[in-house]
Amino acid sequence: MFRPLILFIGLRYTRAKRRTRFISFITLTSVLGIALGVTALITVLSVMNGFEAELRERILGMTSHASISGDQGQLADWPVLEPVLKTEPHIEGWAPYTEGQAMINFDRRVSGVMLRGILADYEPRVSEVTSHMVDGRLSDLKPGEFGIILGLELAHYLGVGTGDKITVITPQVTATPAGILPRLKRFTVVGTFQVGMYEYDRNLALIDLQDAGRLFQMEGNVSGLRLRLDDVFLAQRLVRDLGPKLNGNYYISDWTQAHSNFFRAIQTEKRVMFIILLLIVAVAAFNIVSTLVMVVTDKKADIAILRTQGMTPLSVMGIFIVLGTIIGAAGALLGGIGGVLLALNVETIVPAIERLFGVHFLSADVYYISDLPSKLLWSDVAQITAMAFALSLLATIYPAWQASRIRPAEELRYE
Repeated sequence: MFRPLILFIGLRYTRAKRRTRFISFITLTSVLGIALGVTALITVLSVMNGFEAELRERILGMTSHASISGDQGQLADWPVLEPVLKTEPHIEGWAPYTEGQAMINFDRRVSGVMLRGILADYEPRVSEVTSHMVDGRLSDLKPGEFGIILGLELAHYLGVGTGDKITVITPQVTATPAGILPRLKRFTVVGTFQVGMYEYDRNLALIDLQDAGRLFQMEGNVSGLRLRLDDVFLAQRLVRDLGPKLNGNYYISDWTQAHSNFFRAIQTEKRVMFIILLLIVAVAAFNIVSTLVMVVTDKKADIAILRTQGMTPLSVMGIFIVLGTIIGAAGALLGGIGGVLLALNVETIVPAIERLFGVHFLSADVYYISDLPSKLLWSDVAQITAMAFALSLLATIYPAWQASRIRPAEELRYE
């Protein structure tokens, strides 16, 4: 079907003559429409991929990949679990923690926080807070000294710095002759951290594990063990395999359970955005229909002459399929190149636009991440360009079929 003559004629119809300039303009519009749709789709999916990867990294950098706790929310004698954990090849580290909600007061400012008791020597095994310290060190948390490390946003809100004394108020109560009073304890700020995620920078505070046990009246127990894995996507399998190896009643969970709804929502949003933007590509692709219909109408006499010279209806279809294919391929190729360039440079372009117009698209106190990350997946590029090309090819079928039905005798009657 696609002989050299068909290809030659199809390519010839892509060049404009004086009386077909308008058709060429419509053709150019179709190419640009497909290119813009493909560019937008690649860029948006890359940004959403980057957003998901950045969120996963920041969330799992501060929370556990998996955790072990007791059936009553407390874990006693956690060191007895260490021999079992050492036998698991995918567990890189573990650390005990005690966690509870509290309120922090300084001067006239009060804020609710999640208070986490940690061991300074163990914590770097399961979190990245050490590399995000703005002031002080984790080793400044020493048992019995009641030091506290605050998220930077929380410290700014309270107006405190290193060395300041703050009051921590817990839900536990103390019975006194004056009545039931909440438990209060004075802590000294020994450092601040900033992980770049507002949820943690604003709502998390770290204290020593022993101090947390005394504050929350845990009587030597801890809330549980946090585990870090070499591959976060093995968490579900590890939890399933680890359970039978632990003697006793333990509750084991992983990050997919703790944040499943959140990451499932991101995946759903990606699919919806893909469908919406693909509709834009489809609209641009089906502009090819109007372009080819106009070309067929303009070239009826030429088609009739070719038919009289022996060209089959299938070959006539081939001519216009070649023309539509060239338009679709050009749009998909240009869009693919534009999308890749934009996705690779969006982290530079967006800050430049923000500085130029004095705006900030992602406010840190509203969104989880204040930057606009991008992660280009070549599989997305291949899928999007292939679908754009397929839609363009599909759009050529009807005009090409109409061209193949032209009857030479009727068209040449008045020529």
